[in-house]
Amino acid sequence: MIRKIFYAGIATAALMIGAAHATETIVWWDFLSGGDGIRMKAMLDEFNKEHEGKVHIDATTFDWGVPFYSKVQTSAAVGQGPDVMTYHESRMPLGVSTGTLSPLSPDELAASDIKASDFGPANWKAAQGPDGKQYAVPLDIHSIILYYNKDLLKKAGLLGDDGKPKGLDGAANWDAALAKLTANGVSGLSVPADNASGWRIFYTLLNQQGGDFLKDGKFLDGANLDKATAALTEMNKWVKNGWAPAKTEYPASIALFTSGKAAMHINGVWEVPTMVDLAKNGKLFDWGAIQIPVIFDHPATWADSHSFAIPDRKGNPVSPEKRKLVLDAVHWFNVHSLEWAGGGHIPAYLPVQESAAFKALKPNSDYVSLAKTAVFDPVSTLAGVASPVYDAAGNYVVPAMSGEIAPADAAKQMRDDLQGQTK
Repeated sequence: MIRKIFYAGIATAALMIGAAHATETIVWWDFLSGGDGIRMKAMLDEFNKEHEGKVHIDATTFDWGVPFYSKVQTSAAVGQGPDVMTYHESRMPLGVSTGTLSPLSPDELAASDIKASDFGPANWKAAQGPDGKQYAVPLDIHSIILYYNKDLLKKAGLLGDDGKPKGLDGAANWDAALAKLTANGVSGLSVPADNASGWRIFYTLLNQQGGDFLKDGKFLDGANLDKATAALTEMNKWVKNGWAPAKTEYPASIALFTSGKAAMHINGVWEVPTMVDLAKNGKLFDWGAIQIPVIFDHPATWADSHSFAIPDRKGNPVSPEKRKLVLDAVHWFNVHSLEWAGGGHIPAYLPVQESAAFKALKPNSDYVSLAKTAVFDPVSTLAGVASPVYDAAGNYVVPAMSGEIAPADAAKQMRDDLQGQTK
């Protein structure tokens, strides 16, 4: 009997030792495709190699937008899904309202060395729910920026000695620059005529006037309607005056710029790798990128963030031990976010954003100023990526820009449409 107990004890000890050295697995879901997907895959591989034998991230990529958020919501409701997932900050209100996201306590964040002071105030706040609790940790800031052809701007006298545009601030100067650059078969500007791009440009111009798209539960109420009309009028002016081609599909708008047929281009930071690759292969002119000029009253640029969140799996919550592993991994990705910045993004983690290595990264550091004046989407279940607000932009903002709907009418119809969905 004693011998049996002895051997049983050895077996139990061996199991405990084996368990102590077993590799922990973190189940990860993301929506990152294209260049972002390739870059994140490389970072995941680096993480797994560095933590070999201790922690392994098992990552799966799903379709971006509505399919991803629907899958996350459904899986969390039945106690399934990942231990951690990527999440747009603009979709926090939806995630909180559907009970999809698990709040992150101050104590567990601190235990993984994640501090609010290491992030910009607006960026950190956008990762909170309407209840003020923290539901995610930001990885980046991504926004629209102004790409420009240095050769064409120099010929027009619009390039400073520092290689950056000059004389673009203020509606009068901006319009005059577009008119001057539109010549000899070249447009002053190209912009994609899709829902998302229309919203991002419109929201930027609205906020440059100090406007609120949503205030006290009302869309474009009072003076905000006039500011929305002014923003749409400015966008329409670009097309009406022939400075920007109308109804340009996303790929075509990029091609206009990269072929030298448009002197400037408004698009997201995510197209920076496109320009970098073309330039590296000798297929692009001398180019640059800066924050969107102050066309109205003060600096403001639409922005969103990729962030990390833990799902609220009903009946099968992520254990405290696994949450600690997850948040430690999230901190690792922020510490290593200079690699992520290669995709054009601005690191949300200030120690990286303010580092000498990031300052040497071009053109990212030329538009990093937008991080301090970034305006995130309205806090609403109707707002954010692939949302009713984006649909409304496609129905009203884009047609107003092309001249199919009068700007004032488009602003009113957008207001009424979205307000009707709150009832």
